[in-house]
Amino acid sequence: MPNRLATEPSPYLLQHADNPVDWYPWGEAAFDKARREDKPILLSIGYSACHWCHVMAHECFDDAEVAAVMNRHFVNIKVDREERPDLDQIYQAAHQLLVQRSGGWPLTVFLAPDQVPFFAGTYFPKKPRYQLPGLTDLMENIAHAWHTRRGEVLAQSQAVRDALARQPSGSAQPQALTDAPFTEALRDLDAAFDPVWGGFSRPPKFPRPGELFFLLRQAHRGHARARELALFSLTKMASGGVRDQLGGGFCRYSVDAQWAIPHFEKMLYDNGPLLHLYADAWALTGDALYHATAEDLVGWLLREMCAPEGGFYSALDADSEGHEGRFYVWTAEEVQAVLTAEEYAVAARVYGFDQPPNFENTYWNPILAQAVDADAVAILASARQKLFAARESRVRPARDDKLLTSWNALMITGLAHAGRIMNRPDWVQAAQAALDFLRARLWQNGRLRASYKNGEARLNAYLDDYAFLLDALLESLQANYREADRVWAGELADALLTHFEDAEAGGFYFTSHDHEALITRQKPGYDQATPSGNGVAAYALQRLGHLLGETRYLDAAVRALAYFHATLSQQPTACPTLLAVLDEAREPPRIILLRGPASALQPAAAALTRTLGPRDLLLALPNGLHLPAALNKPESEQVTAWVCSGNHCQPPLTELTLLQAGT
Repeated sequence: MPNRLATEPSPYLLQHADNPVDWYPWGEAAFDKARREDKPILLSIGYSACHWCHVMAHECFDDAEVAAVMNRHFVNIKVDREERPDLDQIYQAAHQLLVQRSGGWPLTVFLAPDQVPFFAGTYFPKKPRYQLPGLTDLMENIAHAWHTRRGEVLAQSQAVRDALARQPSGSAQPQALTDAPFTEALRDLDAAFDPVWGGFSRPPKFPRPGELFFLLRQAHRGHARARELALFSLTKMASGGVRDQLGGGFCRYSVDAQWAIPHFEKMLYDNGPLLHLYADAWALTGDALYHATAEDLVGWLLREMCAPEGGFYSALDADSEGHEGRFYVWTAEEVQAVLTAEEYAVAARVYGFDQPPNFENTYWNPILAQAVDADAVAILASARQKLFAARESRVRPARDDKLLTSWNALMITGLAHAGRIMNRPDWVQAAQAALDFLRARLWQNGRLRASYKNGEARLNAYLDDYAFLLDALLESLQANYREADRVWAGELADALLTHFEDAEAGGFYFTSHDHEALITRQKPGYDQATPSGNGVAAYALQRLGHLLGETRYLDAAVRALAYFHATLSQQPTACPTLLAVLDEAREPPRIILLRGPASALQPAAAALTRTLGPRDLLLALPNGLHLPAALNKPESEQVTAWVCSGNHCQPPLTELTLLQAGT
């Protein structure tokens, strides 16, 4: 019989609806049962595309013996971390405190009935192995401790609560802004850089877009080493198997130093920022590899991730037919069966099929092992098309078909930016169609919802939803100005201040002031797999404030930067989004307003765009628009530019070639 998860919309929770575990979704019914029966809570957090979540589900949650122990001793709660990032942040932080190392998924946490944790881990097998205790033995020991050593358990729980309650100290008062964090961040990244394969860590290697964004911003300021670190890493990533060489898009991370073998899940939130980065890298260098990487990524997005109602799905699973990567990898016989001898000779050389198998000593995951010769480009294109078509006949990985506001916003930002930089109006149109979907379905009575599935928008939205969407609107306005988007940006900015800002201490809480009360309320400043909500909120508010001359937005950004100033000074590489805020607080972005006939305006904007830098904001405003005072420049029959930075504005320009890239 299905359990209580059967009526939940989350694809992850539905994966567990047939477990023999008496699962509860997060909610008062579970907490009431725990209090009433004096049982601790076993909280399991994961997501639908998570490989090790599937492993633990098969080994433990599908097993009747394990389920019997879970049901006897605990109230069991299953949470989708993508729908409830507020809970995931709290209990990942608790894991860090209890285990003294970072967590991950699946996350397994034992809580007192008041939701405060006292023991945590990640994956546990049924029986002891991998130097891990078996889940059955672990649960018996925890249940015994709960009943016989309650005082110790509650003392541990209280210590965790106290530690979680301690927020970083900060001040909302403006601080002296220096470039010291930039120097230190560049030094730290240079020290961590892999000079052979790129990137900034040992395996597993994540793309870490925030650090690459920082380096490209520094490159535009003339830092040659920053340029080298960023472009070398982007080249190695685009050449590796972490990029789907046949179908486009990037997988979550690489398990090896060479970027060759990924963890095969594809997440929307990785691909949006990476699209942004590769468009910028192409604009900086003209390198065809970056252009192809961006084009292939958008091809995957529009082919596989578009919902019929609008917007983009969340993720593709790593597994198919019960095996990770099966959809993506090849045997030599499979490749040879599809290609002609001439095609195989070229494809084997380019994709590495002529090298030893790189996946489980048996299969090949395609990489760009070497550049294709000019006279073999057409042959490789034919081979690639055939391999892709053959792969399409395989059993596909599952797709998580919920739509998340924050992840959609990250993709919209990347899509609108790449469309603008690479002169692809069709990409801009796709980005704005997704914006229209979010406005129609997830913006209700001046508030956002976080998730959408089966025609229903649900869950009170988080800081990331508002901040990322505000940033996406600013990017969309630069790609194709729509006055309705400018109005919505103002409404979102006002909602951010009203519902999330800590106006006294500075910064923004992750949850709104009227959100469900949890055991702590976090104010995150570090970039994680996605950018920091505080960093993006301050960045977007600061830009919108300069654009519209709205001091409320500028002041909120100043307060946030002041609050995180100590953190930024001590750990700048952990806060690359806040580094961008600091950069534009020290020297305001350059705002370029173009005015003229619509027919002449778009070609002029397109010609100008590739010459601009990351600190430039360009809006093309056709004649005939009703605009706010800050943007309402005189209409003209000739395209005219107004250029301002901070409080300083230049005389109007009609010779646009005089505009140089901002620094």
